[in-house]
Amino acid sequence: MLFPTISFAIFFLIVYGGHRVLLSHPSAWKLFILAASYFFYAWWDWRFVGLLMLSSVVNHATARRIHRLEDQRLRRLFLVVALIFNLGTLGFFKYYGFFTIQVYTAFSHVGYTPSLPLLDIILPVGISFFTFQAMSYVIDIYRRILEPTRSLLDFAVYLAFFPQLVAGPIVRAKVFLPQLERIFHVSRIDVGRAAALILCGLFKKIVVANYLAQEIVDPVFAHPAAYGALDNLFAVYAYAIQIYCDFSAYSDIAIGIALLMGFRFPLNFNAPYFAVSIQDFWRRWHISLSTWLRDYLYIPLGGSKHSSARTYRNLFITFLLGGLWHGAAWTFIVWGLMHGLYLMLERMVALRRGKERTPRSASPWAPGRLLRMIWVFHLVCFTWIFFRSETFADAADMLRQIGTAWRAPEMITGAVLLALVVGWFSQFMDGARLSRLWDRFMQWHPVAQGAAAAAVLIVILALGPKGVAPFIYFQF
Repeated sequence: MLFPTISFAIFFLIVYGGHRVLLSHPSAWKLFILAASYFFYAWWDWRFVGLLMLSSVVNHATARRIHRLEDQRLRRLFLVVALIFNLGTLGFFKYYGFFTIQVYTAFSHVGYTPSLPLLDIILPVGISFFTFQAMSYVIDIYRRILEPTRSLLDFAVYLAFFPQLVAGPIVRAKVFLPQLERIFHVSRIDVGRAAALILCGLFKKIVVANYLAQEIVDPVFAHPAAYGALDNLFAVYAYAIQIYCDFSAYSDIAIGIALLMGFRFPLNFNAPYFAVSIQDFWRRWHISLSTWLRDYLYIPLGGSKHSSARTYRNLFITFLLGGLWHGAAWTFIVWGLMHGLYLMLERMVALRRGKERTPRSASPWAPGRLLRMIWVFHLVCFTWIFFRSETFADAADMLRQIGTAWRAPEMITGAVLLALVVGWFSQFMDGARLSRLWDRFMQWHPVAQGAAAAAVLIVILALGPKGVAPFIYFQF
């Protein structure tokens, strides 16, 4: 069930009505929201609701067991059991086919043909997101920085909560569960901010991301050798804007819907193409994933507390696994390793110069800062070529065309250029940059608020192309 559809609008109106009615009955509210979340997930494929239920039961049970134990070896044993279950489930559904093919290929090179079953496995939508949420819950309890919830129902609601279930943001239990207790006493909902987030998200997805995908990104990336240098170059720029507008749109809508229901989720994007270093980029892009990798992988490996060699190793491992998290393909792995390499080089240069890695300036638009923004944007765009390409051959074709095939462009139109500019400037919608607008909107009469929101929605639907493409991060 996609957000920008009539079916989801009907679903949410029913759920929101039940939510308001049942707020005075906590147990009934939780059962209703859990049932609604399972229905939302089952809309895609009902068979995988059982997997979501199983994850809830196993992680809740092991976390409670870890909390009760005093013996550190036993606590570590149950943590390992939980991690094996979570990573094993994720690995089977997401990586079984990829690794089977790699093993088969490796043995074939030495003249041996192994008999390996190559199963046609369907990847459950959202498995990467709810698995990481479950793992953070168990790890936080193991570290004794979080008390486990005594109710399986509470944990199941946390893991399956429908707004961010299939594409994030990755909300941690220490953020969600305390709000689950306070939700029944919330007296004021920030409707202005919620409406702004939802409408901005719909605009970025329907008007910008879908249009760029149809008009230039999908055709050029499908056959890069058929297009000239400028078409390929602007297809890369367009994909950079498309993936930002597409993914941040989902996050905005999810955060806005949750806010209407009384939950405040953390920011997931903060104008990533304003970044002046790769480190700064990862502080702004998919923040819930980058902070997850930092807290549960990079820091446990040692972070940057030891020698430079160990720091580089930790960066390498973190971004190798970060790339693999995005998909079972070498192109994703190379994308992650390139970002890890960028960060290593930034650190080397910073240590040699004795300066901090993220330059700061009194003016965000100072010439030096603008040049760094342009440089970082192009470094990121270079990695997007591998991220978006189906194969290395496609990526090589695109790079070759950009470097040699200089001829009149076919795909660059005034509308495409306008969409690129509008998409880039939509970063000003991130964070609290529109807080004044939200506050003014909240002062309007409810009828005026509804009329304004309806008018904006009509304009969005009129401007967008026909059809609703799935969000890019559904496949991850």
